[in-house]
Amino acid sequence: MRIFLVGFMGCGKTTHGRKLANKLNYEFIDLDKLFEDRTGMSIPEYFNRFGEQAFREYERDMLQSYPFSENVVIATGGGLPCFFDNMTWMNEHGTTVYISMSPEALAARLDTPNVHERPALQNLRGEALVNLIRERLATRGQFYSQAQHILDGMSLTAERIAGHLGASPQPLG
Repeated sequence: MRIFLVGFMGCGKTTHGRKLANKLNYEFIDLDKLFEDRTGMSIPEYFNRFGEQAFREYERDMLQSYPFSENVVIATGGGLPCFFDNMTWMNEHGTTVYISMSPEALAARLDTPNVHERPALQNLRGEALVNLIRERLATRGQFYSQAQHILDGMSLTAERIAGHLGASPQPLG
């Protein structure tokens, strides 16, 4: 089973994805990390050099051309489902899980001194960060809600994701 985890930055796609892949004996792929490995640049560097449109096109091409194995958990970038036909493509080629969280909960996770590493947050903190997340979720929600499974990120564990999906561990080797 190919499992695509979607949701806003900070919802736990990478953290839960690694744990879920480990529990199921699946491969784990973080598309943001794959992007950086392939381009040799961080996402903020790529954004600054080539702009968001080029980033989104590269991200789409990478998603739709990567040779995913059958048993893999994929953590997507927060914006990936919201561009082109990416959400439709993921629904057709795997199982999609939206990790849903409130703007306040996401802001609590993202309101750190390292917030500058995420270009979309523009160094925002506190209430300004909550407001930006609320605005982004208002537009992104229509894409995230197309996921086949919507789970509350506040009490989520790898076990709960696996149980909800009816996924069982694969034999090693």
